[in-house]
Amino acid sequence: MPAVSLTRRIGLALLLAAATTLALAQKAAPQKEDPVYEPVAFQEGKDVVWVPTPQVVVDKMLDLAKVTPRDFVMDLGSGDGRTVITAAKRGARALGVEYNPDMVALSKRNAEKEGVAARATFVKADLFETDFSKASVITMFLLPSLNIKLRPKILNLKPGTRIVSNSFTMDEWQAEETVTLGAETGCTSFCTAYFWIVPAQVAGNYRTPQGELKLTQRFQMLSGSLIVDNKTLPVEGRVRGDDVTFSAGGREYRGRMNGQSLELR
Repeated sequence: MPAVSLTRRIGLALLLAAATTLALAQKAAPQKEDPVYEPVAFQEGKDVVWVPTPQVVVDKMLDLAKVTPRDFVMDLGSGDGRTVITAAKRGARALGVEYNPDMVALSKRNAEKEGVAARATFVKADLFETDFSKASVITMFLLPSLNIKLRPKILNLKPGTRIVSNSFTMDEWQAEETVTLGAETGCTSFCTAYFWIVPAQVAGNYRTPQGELKLTQRFQMLSGSLIVDNKTLPVEGRVRGDDVTFSAGGREYRGRMNGQSLELR
């Protein structure tokens, strides 16, 4: 056999043996898993830093909103998904809106682990470009400035939509209920929940069997006048969803908005 041919054959054999050894070594070596994303409290986000809502506050927020399986809950800035997952465990359909794609992926994994992925969904989206109109309950833990920025959009939702915020208010739109959890619950920071109900727009003039009614409105608070037997009586009241109550001349009146009409009982 020529020397060149023999050398070439030996070289090919050595290369084949080396490749086989390398392949076996790679197969035997344990594959490293991709690191699991773990958020850190106070990490930077698009509009706010992320701080997890204490679970006891999540529970209280959903209690205030009286979440049931009939509800569709939207959590604005859903973070690790705990509020959405808790709502889903109560039987509700729930959607988390979160800008950080790593948080979205983490939330989906958490929902799978908790067995509620069919009811708990998450999307990467900007809060200010998201449609809230199908929600019956909205939860959030945002800065006051963001609450105020979202407020006009929230006030245009269907009357009766329930809103709950952790720790931060809607400025002059006063909450219907406020609950602060004490240290005995295990909550040491961000322990206050605020609850609102989107009011119907009732300001206007109405001819009613009770008299000529004029109402002005500031969020859920009502004022105005009622003319009865040529007497003008001052009116004070409030609107809760579609339900209207007010007092005039020492008498209390109740009614309900039906479209653009106010039906007093």
